[in-house]
Amino acid sequence: MSSSSSSTTTASNSNTSDKKAIFTDTEIDAFQGLDVSRLSSEDIIARTRLLDNEIKIMKNDIVRISHETQSTRDRIKENKDKIKVNKTLPYLVSNVIELFDLDPQGEEDEGANIDLDAQLIAATNRVDILDPALLRSGRLDRKIEFPHPNETARARIMQIHSRKMNTNKDVNFEELARCTDDFNGAQCKAVCIEAGMIALRRGAVEVQHEDFMDAILEVQAKKKMNLNYYA
Repeated sequence: MSSSSSSTTTASNSNTSDKKAIFTDTEIDAFQGLDVSRLSSEDIIARTRLLDNEIKIMKNDIVRISHETQSTRDRIKENKDKIKVNKTLPYLVSNVIELFDLDPQGEEDEGANIDLDAQLIAATNRVDILDPALLRSGRLDRKIEFPHPNETARARIMQIHSRKMNTNKDVNFEELARCTDDFNGAQCKAVCIEAGMIALRRGAVEVQHEDFMDAILEVQAKKKMNLNYYA
């Protein structure tokens, strides 16, 4: 009898060990205190549906994380390209300065081919980070500044770029223009595009005034990030 009892105990312990090996800790916690044999068919179906919903949520999270990861990789690649440009910029500037300082008559005497009709046009939207040598007197004959649009112009720009969008009648472009101080034309256009994307993400059929306000915050954040990058 003792031997039989010992054998039964050993077999029971072995079965318990096998179950622990088969199920993970999470699954064991889920089934603790739950007697499946006592559940009705309706309860089992309901629990199955809950599991299906959890699986769908997990799949959506996987897709979202994959998208965010790819976006991060794209931004890293873009920043690497910007770093390469910034590394070559000093050499480009020095070459331009050297061209400015050339004496066409002297170069012709030395046999160099200088085109006296050539004109150089330089453009930038970040005058504050230019090499001072480029702005030195005599380097550029004319300096033409195109300032940022004023409040009226900003309102008109956003109206133009949102005319093909289904906007709510309560959208106040004058208020949006007041909230976009120091925005250039491209940034005003970006506000309209971002507002449309925000409305699209929440499944709306028209763009609300609040969507434009949220879009302004998004564009301001990107603008600040770019300024910090060039600082």
